[in-house]
Amino acid sequence: MHLADNIFVLHDELIEKTYQHSPYTAFKINDPKPRDIHKAKVRDRLVHHAIYRILYPYFDSKFIYDSYSCRVDKGTHRAVNQFRNFTRKVSLNYTRTVWVLKGDIRKFFASVDHKILQDILVRQSHDADVLWLLGQIISSFNTVGKVGVGLPLGNLTSQLLTNIYMNEFDQFVKRELKVKYYIRYADDFVIAHESEAYLQNLVPLISKFLETELKLTLHPDKLYIKTFASGVDFLGWVNLPYHSVLRASTKRRMFRKLQRNNSKETVASYLGMLGHGDSYEIAQKILSEYPNF
Repeated sequence: MHLADNIFVLHDELIEKTYQHSPYTAFKINDPKPRDIHKAKVRDRLVHHAIYRILYPYFDSKFIYDSYSCRVDKGTHRAVNQFRNFTRKVSLNYTRTVWVLKGDIRKFFASVDHKILQDILVRQSHDADVLWLLGQIISSFNTVGKVGVGLPLGNLTSQLLTNIYMNEFDQFVKRELKVKYYIRYADDFVIAHESEAYLQNLVPLISKFLETELKLTLHPDKLYIKTFASGVDFLGWVNLPYHSVLRASTKRRMFRKLQRNNSKETVASYLGMLGHGDSYEIAQKILSEYPNF
C-alpha cells in the first residue's frame, strides 16, 4: 500500500547514510544437512538486489574462469563437466592414472572474517559510498558467539561477498601455486594431477594460506586424495571414467521431494538434472511412478 513512500524513505536514508540494516528472521532447513537460514526484511532485500545488480559485473570480471558458484553461465552442471574434461586431459583420455585432491571449507559462511573481507573490498574498490554500504551489510550479521565473523545464508549479497572472499584463495592457487586443473564451487574444490605426491605437497600449503590469510580451515573429514577411477564425489555426482552416477543421498532426497511435490514442473526439473549423468534407470523409475507426466 505504501510502496512508493517506503522506497523514497529508503532512498533518502541511503543518500544521507542513515540507513541501518534490520534484524534477520532465523529458521532452520534440512537440505540435506541442517542449515541455519537468516531472512532479511523486504526493504533490506531491495538494497541487496540493487547492490548485486550493480557490483556483480565489476567483481565477476576479476574472478578466475573455473569458479562456478552463483555466477552467470556457470553452475553445478558446468563445474562437473569441466571436472570431467580436466580428468580426461590429465589422464590422456584415461590411458594413465589421474589423482584428485578434494577439499571442503569447514563452516564456510559462519567463518568469514568481516575485517579481512572489508580489507579485500578496500583493495578492490575506492568508492567510499560503496564501501560504506557494503560495510552496513557485512556488519548486519554475526555468527552466534562470535563478533565480526560470519555471513548469513539467505542474503543475495552473501553469494557475491563469499566469491570475493574466496577469490583470494583462487588467485593463490592459480598464481602462486600455479595449479592448472583446479575448480571451485562455493566451499568445495577439486584439483586433478597425474602425481599423488604433488597433491600431497599442496595440502599443507593450501591449509596454511586459508588459516593465515582468510581464517578458514579445511574440513578434516572431507579432505582426501584418491584416483579418479575409484570414483570422486563432486557436486552431487560420483564421477568415474566414461560415466557418472547420482550420489545415493541425492537420489534419496530427490524421491522424498517427489513424494511431497510431484507436479509436472518438478518431475521435468529432476529429469533434466538426471540428463547430465548416467541415470537412465532412475529416470525410468520416475516416469513409471508418475505416469501422468
